[in-house]
Amino acid sequence: MNDVLRRGRLKVYLGAAPGVGKTYRMLDEARRRAARGADVVVGFAECHGRPRTEAMLDGLEVVARAQCAYRGGYFEEMDLPAVLARRPEVAVVDEFAHSNVPGGGRNDKRWQDIDVLLAAGIDVVTAVNVQHLASLKDVVEKITGVPQHETVPDVVVRRAQQIELIDMPPEGLRRRMAHGNIYPPEKIDAALANYFRPGNLTALRQLALLWVADRVDEALHTYRAEHAIGGVWETRERVVVALTGGPEGDTLIRRAARIADLPHSRPRSTGGTPIAGGDLLAVHVARSDGLAAGVSHASLARQRRLVEDLGGSYHSVVGDGVATALVEFARTENATQLVLGTSRRGRLERFLTGPGTGETVTELSGDIDVHRVTHERAGRGTLLPSRRRTLSTARLIAGPVTGLVLPVLLTVCLAQVRDTVNLTSEALLFLLAVVGVACIGGVTSAVIAAVTASLLLNYWFIPPIGQFTLDDPNALLALGVFTVVAATVAAVVDRSLRLSRRSARATAEAETMSSLAGSIVRGGQTIPALLERTKETFGTDSAELVDQPPDHEVGSGVTTVPAGPGAFLVLRGRTLSSSERRVLAAFAAHVGSAVERAQLAEAAAEIEPVKAADRLRTALLRAVGHDLRTPLAAGWAAVTSLRGRDVEFSDEDRDELLATADESMAKLNRLLENLLDLSRLEAGVLPLNLRATSLEEVLPMALADVPDVDLRDVESIPPVLVDPPLLERVIANLAGNAARHTPAGRRVMVTASALGGRVELRVVDRGPGLPTAGRERLFEPFQRLGDTDNSTGLGLGLALARGLTEAMNGTLTPEDTPGGGLTMVVSLPPAEWADPSASTAAATPGRTP
Repeated sequence: MNDVLRRGRLKVYLGAAPGVGKTYRMLDEARRRAARGADVVVGFAECHGRPRTEAMLDGLEVVARAQCAYRGGYFEEMDLPAVLARRPEVAVVDEFAHSNVPGGGRNDKRWQDIDVLLAAGIDVVTAVNVQHLASLKDVVEKITGVPQHETVPDVVVRRAQQIELIDMPPEGLRRRMAHGNIYPPEKIDAALANYFRPGNLTALRQLALLWVADRVDEALHTYRAEHAIGGVWETRERVVVALTGGPEGDTLIRRAARIADLPHSRPRSTGGTPIAGGDLLAVHVARSDGLAAGVSHASLARQRRLVEDLGGSYHSVVGDGVATALVEFARTENATQLVLGTSRRGRLERFLTGPGTGETVTELSGDIDVHRVTHERAGRGTLLPSRRRTLSTARLIAGPVTGLVLPVLLTVCLAQVRDTVNLTSEALLFLLAVVGVACIGGVTSAVIAAVTASLLLNYWFIPPIGQFTLDDPNALLALGVFTVVAATVAAVVDRSLRLSRRSARATAEAETMSSLAGSIVRGGQTIPALLERTKETFGTDSAELVDQPPDHEVGSGVTTVPAGPGAFLVLRGRTLSSSERRVLAAFAAHVGSAVERAQLAEAAAEIEPVKAADRLRTALLRAVGHDLRTPLAAGWAAVTSLRGRDVEFSDEDRDELLATADESMAKLNRLLENLLDLSRLEAGVLPLNLRATSLEEVLPMALADVPDVDLRDVESIPPVLVDPPLLERVIANLAGNAARHTPAGRRVMVTASALGGRVELRVVDRGPGLPTAGRERLFEPFQRLGDTDNSTGLGLGLALARGLTEAMNGTLTPEDTPGGGLTMVVSLPPAEWADPSASTAAATPGRTP
């Protein structure tokens, strides 16, 4: 019964990429467990025809697969009922993220089948690639260009009791691929040129390492929490920097980054790539009531960007005790060091108010190192708002006056009812008057009212009436207590009023910023929407962005705040208060970010048409110098020979020369028409003739002059959106270039594949290849790398091929040929995925068709 109730344990082999050896390692573990006496079966193992992996199945019990009918075909899936009926101790189930064939009462996903096995008490060993993790799906698609249709939720993988990373350097995995140990030979070239590029594999490897490292960090955090471990485990340096929102934050962040030894914070080394140091965590402690004074939200936003630029992370925690919240956060994050700024309070203020946050943090830190960093604001006083920001001028005048007049008026009234009101009631009424004065003019006015009330109370209501009893210790004590109580109550009332006003202001600022964020999300034109929102929020006549601040601002109803490099936000109509300026600074930060994005977009939009026009112009000039030369020379030679009288040609020779001249003139006429079309296209008077074109339509003509070409995998390729004559010339140039460098006895190979929303045509030679450093020179005019003989051309063929390819919205890139040689990859858009308007849109100067 206990075996039925016990949930099985899950072990996951996580691979950085296909082919790293997950299935092999999984089956190897199954063999080892079986050798130790465990009851192990293979529920499903996908060997992909790899002999060494299939050999690992020898000696293991394999559950027969279920045959599943779907849309007229039959597919093999894991037979879940059979595995449950067999009830082994351990089941090996490959492809954790696999989607099952619909129908037949099966689960949608294999990970759901595995969950059923785990619920039945069966331990499961499985495997998954990092690209199938749901949280990384979009990232992997962006890196590789291949959409991921099969995914598994991260939380399901994280529930595994064991996760083992199967890793391999990109170079080793590509060698394994080139040797035929992963895919069949006909798929090797396409795989190496697409998904298995070195950059792709390096990025996938980093994603896998970071994901597993995060899982290890999570497991360590759970273990420390379960065992109530509060001490710091210095597994790596984790530096926490405390931010207050003051101007010293930038200094603290950079100092903390140097302590953490982050690569972005130290000088660039010439001796190789720097190794990342520890973690940097910036934290701001916000009061739970949201009433902290001296906090600049614009400064915090700027400092957050600085932290993220340096490779750190920004956090915000809520707590009334700043020191306690900081230490608790540091311990929770297993931080090794805390960085704080020295106090901004002066010596007198520190003497009167006692130890500050820095001293308290040091006392509470325990085994966490605390760094107290000096800065420009150290010891210069806090940035608390002045009294004038709290009370208006009228109240500052009315408060002391009321503190003198109100006790006198109260004395006159109480003197009339002296016989009916006792001393206790009179003292309470005077205390009530002092509290009323505190509400009007604050603590200072309340102290004036308390002293005045105590003197009047002593003179008019404490026997002997009509004189001061300052020599009586009891009277003096009573007056002193009355004054202290009155001042204390007044101070409390004054503080509550100030906090109430600050709370209202904080609420208003939060609502304003929330409204601003909403307008940004909803607005189509970000900068105009922000400016309009700013004008409405602050009730000004206008809000505009300028390059230079106005000459006159003070007293003229003009407010100017910086909004990024070389930009200023100017509001006209009324003078803003200091609190409004603080909110305006946050607005300006958003406007500045929008300005930067708009500038980048504008720069990109300006550069792209220039590049497109330059590509067309360059292609035209190169064609004149290269492609016209060969047919012109051949035709000229044929005509000259026919006109010569020193040689008597036979009828057969004469016909051959005439055919050569005719063929040369036809080719020359075709090239001239194409070049004129390119010229008109650049001028914007002729559209590119882009249309759906099959490779079978273009390749025969393009390869007519290249003998003995090995043509593969062309029939099943979808049509591409190209200009057929231009594509023909591109392929002819590439194939001719490959034929010149292919050794005798070897053939030029031309293959095609469709992957990741592109059609790729590969022209493969088996020549000596070319170092990576010199490949871009291939596409420069008048460059003939590897020889000095220019008798076969001026070295413009590849430059022309790239220019024409890019004019058709394609790319041309060189890659290594597995086993030696160079492969030219032409990437083109498929016709069914292209914008239909692209084939008819007229090209204009500064626009890529």
